[in-house]
Amino acid sequence: MTDDSIRARAIALYDRFTHEHHDRRAFMREMTLLAGSAAAAAALVEAIAASPAAAAAVDPADPRLVTRKGGYAVGGGRMMTGYFAAPRKPGRKVGAVMVIHENRGLNAHTEDVARRVALAGYFAVAPDFLSDYGGTPADEDQAREMIGKVDYDKVIGAGFATLGRLKGLANGNGKAGMVGFCWGGAMVHQVALAAGAGVDAAVSYYGPAPAPEAAARLQAPLMIHLAGNDARVNTTAQPYAAAAKAAGKDVTLHEYAGVEHAFNNDTSAERYDMAAAELAWGRTLAFFERHLA
Repeated sequence: MTDDSIRARAIALYDRFTHEHHDRRAFMREMTLLAGSAAAAAALVEAIAASPAAAAAVDPADPRLVTRKGGYAVGGGRMMTGYFAAPRKPGRKVGAVMVIHENRGLNAHTEDVARRVALAGYFAVAPDFLSDYGGTPADEDQAREMIGKVDYDKVIGAGFATLGRLKGLANGNGKAGMVGFCWGGAMVHQVALAAGAGVDAAVSYYGPAPAPEAAARLQAPLMIHLAGNDARVNTTAQPYAAAAKAAGKDVTLHEYAGVEHAFNNDTSAERYDMAAAELAWGRTLAFFERHLA
């Protein structure tokens, strides 16, 4: 077996573990069989998994930004916690963007993405969609298990409420968009359908999509980024995008050949693809400039 085929099979096993069964013991048994030893399996997993110790692209103390953690009401007596980032001197009234985390909850990487959005000139908030359950834990396996048990009606409602608050910001321009990754990409699709005209731009990175027949309800301009080596997601996202286009919706789909699910996450050495990530991010910012500026 070649190194490339071992890598591809290892990434597929990790994807199944993180998105389907969540059984770490079974996962490590399979990885050990593939890699040939427990030590080699551990090294493979370390390269594939996101690293909390990875350096941020934008320093949390960047003087160009104002950042904080805090809470806000989303109705029904519920409070959401989140991470907020904004330009220190915006120079104009700007739009706002909700950043929706992966299935590991709100972590340092998602906060870093929020800062990247803010550096592009937008108010950004990254909500913790595990707020109702005590917040994102430090243990990623536990966070994934919690994500699998959330009340999705409440998640979607909280996303919709967050967009409403962003549209009403005193220093904003009344426009609000969102971008989400993996689980967050799936939530972008769901919140966009629920929000209707209440969202001005939606960007989904490799997120499973609703059934194609739901596309007729889409009102927001939508951009979808897909990884070429991500059949699990693409088998839902491609038919959904095709149905939306057939219904006359404003949908743009970009697929990046030869890259893996989570290619934008620069804390995962094996799956991050700089060229695809930079191209997709440039397209995302151009999309926001078109619809939120």
